[in-house]
Amino acid sequence: MTTWKAVCRLDDIPVTGARRVVRPEGDPVAVFRNAEDQVFALLDRCPHRGGPLSQGIVFGRSVACPLHNWTIGLDSGCAQAPDEGCTPSFSVKVEAGQVYLDLDELRTVAVDAVKDAA
Repeated sequence: MTTWKAVCRLDDIPVTGARRVVRPEGDPVAVFRNAEDQVFALLDRCPHRGGPLSQGIVFGRSVACPLHNWTIGLDSGCAQAPDEGCTPSFSVKVEAGQVYLDLDELRTVAVDAVKDAA
């Protein structure tokens, strides 16, 4: 059974923008909101060179990395061809204007990324 953690209100995320959720371990999670009020969550690291996806431009169901303009799918975390690579995605839900992330995923997904990069 999934345990959900409230991380922000939908209105706290700019339309076609993102908000960062800091975790005790591992890189932050970027929570994105597109123009249709769909919400997505990815590790805040581009699979190319680790750029902060939360600072990228959101369009449709994608975000452009601010470093090298790679297009990353918000639903999958994967780069659009011809680029290759994926960043982890996180389960997200919105209820009554509150945004929730899966607590187990926040604790376990890509928590070693910082250690591995060192």
